[in-house]
Amino acid sequence: MKPHRTPVPLASVKILDGAHELSVHNLQRRDDSFTLLYTITPPLPATAEHSPVLLALEAMDDVGNEYFDWGGAYGAAGDGTHTRGSVTAQPALAAKACEIRVRITFLREGEEHPCHLVLRTSATKP
Repeated sequence: MKPHRTPVPLASVKILDGAHELSVHNLQRRDDSFTLLYTITPPLPATAEHSPVLLALEAMDDVGNEYFDWGGAYGAAGDGTHTRGSVTAQPALAAKACEIRVRITFLREGEEHPCHLVLRTSATKP
């Protein structure tokens, strides 16, 4: 039996005053949008016990296009060790974009907690 390997994230950053770590694991392109799949460790608190943590995404690529939040969802992983989520932005990533600079702002109890990531896309520089 092969040992379970955790895939290397595309990017990771400490969030919410350093209490959690956000790791982006995948960037999925679509015809009209793109989606980031992520985990947060340790998991975000359950909303029944605490106020929910909301997030919003803004991004800009290296050729000057802007992208804006189009919604997402998150929830606790089955084993309870982390939160799994996705967030989608529009429009679709430009074909010539090689990287995007992403700002994700977490809103918790009326306070904003922004973080910044740089993600490579599947395009390559000439």
